[in-house]
Amino acid sequence: MKPKFKIKNLKLKINNGFTLVEIILYMTLVSIFILTLTDIFTAILDVKTESEATSSVEQDGRFILARMAYDIHGIPANWTVNPPNALGDTSNSLRWILTSPCCFSATYSLNNGNLQLAYPAGFGTYNLNSSETTVSGLSFTKRGNAGGKETITAQFTVTSKTQRPQGPETRTFNTTIERR
Repeated sequence: MKPKFKIKNLKLKINNGFTLVEIILYMTLVSIFILTLTDIFTAILDVKTESEATSSVEQDGRFILARMAYDIHGIPANWTVNPPNALGDTSNSLRWILTSPCCFSATYSLNNGNLQLAYPAGFGTYNLNSSETTVSGLSFTKRGNAGGKETITAQFTVTSKTQRPQGPETRTFNTTIERR
């Protein structure tokens, strides 16, 4: 049996490259993919910056409040606290002094954006905030009630050094602490 038709000179054409349409389509898809990844990466960096700023302000604020509560609450009755001297007086530093039987003092004050706790010579000065924040607006107010224990209200503002897109994170802390 013979075939009814004959195939003469059958040549297969093989393409070795891409067409212009295929290249344009590929480049468009790659561009969309890269833009999406860039947006996601930028959003991740913004969240990281926001988190660092908030975290440093919160941690420093809580530490300073806890340290002040520990120190002020622990000041014995035979120690003098000044300034503030009279009820309702406000000062930007707080110093407690033991004059008898010996001399010793400690002072809370601001120095170049750092809240410092300073002891007499030889005992040192310590920054209570981290290098990631600054403290401002420090004030101490002497409070109290008739016949009651002396209390001190402390207020300060902690600001992050980390710059967020909206600006630095800032928070004001207040506490009232009773002396023992």
